[in-house]
Amino acid sequence: MLSDLEFERYRKQLNLPEWRKAQQLRLKEASILVVGAGGLGCGALPYVVAAGVGSITILDADVIELSNLARQVLYKTSDVGAPKAFKAAEALQALNSAIVIKGIEENLTAENATAYIEQHDLIIDCTDNFKTRYLINDVCVALKKPFVYGAIHAWEGQFAVFHPAGPSYRSLFPVEPSPEEIPSCDEVGVLGVLPGIIGLFQAKEAIFYLAGFESPAQKGLLTFDLRDMRISSFTL
Repeated sequence: MLSDLEFERYRKQLNLPEWRKAQQLRLKEASILVVGAGGLGCGALPYVVAAGVGSITILDADVIELSNLARQVLYKTSDVGAPKAFKAAEALQALNSAIVIKGIEENLTAENATAYIEQHDLIIDCTDNFKTRYLINDVCVALKKPFVYGAIHAWEGQFAVFHPAGPSYRSLFPVEPSPEEIPSCDEVGVLGVLPGIIGLFQAKEAIFYLAGFESPAQKGLLTFDLRDMRISSFTL
């Protein structure tokens, strides 16, 4: 059931011929776990919150640093030193008070991954390390849970939706690379808009999946090059 305030809040998307009350209710009844509240998380979170996903849990043990602010736009200068998960939840709750948002100052680990993932309908992988990404994949495969993958490197990003009916992340990348093979953003650098753009794509894919809409990212890997604005699609 949607309240009068919810009808007004989501009126513009409800005016779309393909997006009716049934799609909005599917979002309202859904729960999402967002792993990571850094650059990708700051791109994805505001739009799944604004769209009306009913319950969102943000998992991140990091605190805000000054160097984060060029790309992690949920945070203010005065937030430096504060936990990302709590500050993200605070800012997002102010955006949409009609949904439930929980910030948890923890990292996803082998010990807690099953407990966190099994209680959510969809996982959004906004991490910046391979160990956690492979952990998300393996637990999601075991529990038959979908997750929206996103990653960036220098000027390029990529995203996909891995779900029970399709291939997994390990189907695409069977072996976890070593840290030496793919340097971090601290080493190669990143322009702040790139994780924001990929995070937006992740939000779009999460919304489409929960609403029951098809997307090329549900069947393959999409890559984006910031320099020439080229999107390429690879079927898996």
